[in-house]
Amino acid sequence: MEQPNSHAHAPTSPRLLPWPTPEGKPCYLVTDNNGGYLSRLADDLETAQLATGTDVLGRARKVLDDPMSPYTEVRYAGIRLAECLTDALRVADSRGMRIAGAGDEEDGEGTLGQATRTAGSGLRP
Repeated sequence: MEQPNSHAHAPTSPRLLPWPTPEGKPCYLVTDNNGGYLSRLADDLETAQLATGTDVLGRARKVLDDPMSPYTEVRYAGIRLAECLTDALRVADSRGMRIAGAGDEEDGEGTLGQATRTAGSGLRP
């Protein structure tokens, strides 16, 4: 009689990590250990990215609320906000994929892919 393998786990869906590959493509982690080193590192980076976004938003509001802010400061604030929004959307996609599971994804690109295609083109004058 065959013994069931106690180490066999149901396949898990890949986790979208909060950093891209060197080529700028989405980076995924496939593991059955959510408490592993890379999972904890990703959790910590997601927390830092969201905290940075909150900080940048507060500083950008000050610049944007001042009608005398120089163009360069407004542009710099907009660029930093776009970076933080990209990070926040990646975190949202990653967490949404983990909640819903891999079967609910339409094209594997999620909100981040759509946002970077549309937002990235408007940053250059």
